[in-house]
Amino acid sequence: MTHRTTDPATETDTGMDTATAILEGLLTEEGSADPFPLFERARTLGPVLPAGDGVLLVTGYEEAERLTRDRAFGIRRTEAGEATGPGGTEHLAQRIISASLLETDPPRHTRLRSLVSSFFAARRIPALEPLIAAAVDDLLDEMAGQAGQAGTPDSGTLGPGAPDPSILGPGTLDFMEVFASRLPMSVICELMGVPKEDRHRFRALSSALTVTLEIAQPPEAVLAADAAAAELVDYFSDLTARRRADPQDDLVSALATAAEGTGGAEGTDARLSEDEMLSMFVLLLVSGFETTASLLGNALALSFQHPLAAAGLRDGTTPLLGFLDEVLRLEAPVQYAARMPLTEGLDVGGVPAPLGTVALVFLGAANRDPRQYDRPAEFDPLRTGPQPLAFGGGAHFCLGAPLARLEASIALPALLKRFPRLRPAGEPARRYGLMLRGYEKLPVALG
Repeated sequence: MTHRTTDPATETDTGMDTATAILEGLLTEEGSADPFPLFERARTLGPVLPAGDGVLLVTGYEEAERLTRDRAFGIRRTEAGEATGPGGTEHLAQRIISASLLETDPPRHTRLRSLVSSFFAARRIPALEPLIAAAVDDLLDEMAGQAGQAGTPDSGTLGPGAPDPSILGPGTLDFMEVFASRLPMSVICELMGVPKEDRHRFRALSSALTVTLEIAQPPEAVLAADAAAAELVDYFSDLTARRRADPQDDLVSALATAAEGTGGAEGTDARLSEDEMLSMFVLLLVSGFETTASLLGNALALSFQHPLAAAGLRDGTTPLLGFLDEVLRLEAPVQYAARMPLTEGLDVGGVPAPLGTVALVFLGAANRDPRQYDRPAEFDPLRTGPQPLAFGGGAHFCLGAPLARLEASIALPALLKRFPRLRPAGEPARRYGLMLRGYEKLPVALG
């Protein structure tokens, strides 16, 4: 990770040098925790900036929206199996990600996506509402019980010597641990067919694996990501064998059947290798959990900052969809996407993009573009304007976007109504990295 002795947000503009300094600043711990001043500095230089070494910074909404939809640009960074880690050893976590939907282009991307898209189709998602609502109710009951436990002298343990990570102190819970992570994990595991008794192990593994998505990857975090990937591959290899022996109505059974060559999800072609299948399982688990957990945490944090809007969610005077759109605009769980030209002669917003260029599309910056939004830094659930670029676009539009929206639209009003005196109860901790924006810890008190 780069460390600087000067603040790139206040340096004198010097074209490409300044753009490079902005990118370096974004990769620091301080810059990733609050990237928005650096985004604004970049915007003053133009919506698309060359930043040296074949990198473009894209901060304009129009340019970002066009680029994420343009099929002349792809997402491929490495061939599956080519990535290596510290010391030149095989980097398993990157190999898993490289073989997944996240880093493949059509036609392979189209083939892989077709095998799972029916499970996330807009027509199918509303049928999950009773499942999600029941999970929300159960978690709210658990929060109430844990809050009571948190006020007792021996709070913080589950039995002799066993710490409860949800309890941070007397009367204080970690919302990310007790609710935000558990809801999406429960839902995606239900879709996949992961038994309930196994689900507790996945939050730590998923969080460790996501470092692979970041531009800056500390060596020790890479090793932890590889270990998490190995454990997840072993788990899903075993679960696949069990589902082949006893198929269920779930994603693991459907993809296991496709990998065997005897059919796919709802009649799709059986064209899935064993490695692709395992990569798909890992991706679905991680992506189905991480972004929704961050969305829930970011939504609650913004409700604390805007209590009148939160009160309106309780009594129905604040439009729920408008509230969630503003959360996605101001605090998108995914802050950037990378695109690369697939042919010669392309440009991004008039800036040449020769082969080998990497365009970093900063969705979080595009969502605050004053050319598209009045008062772009303000939270306004009554805002009109284009949809925020929170879920990407084009062929790589987030498969789970409708599910994430549904989970948040059920969970947030229920949470605020159940606990009308819910309030922050300590300093929150941001998660590591620039790509995924959310909280590692978000301390709350219920009353």
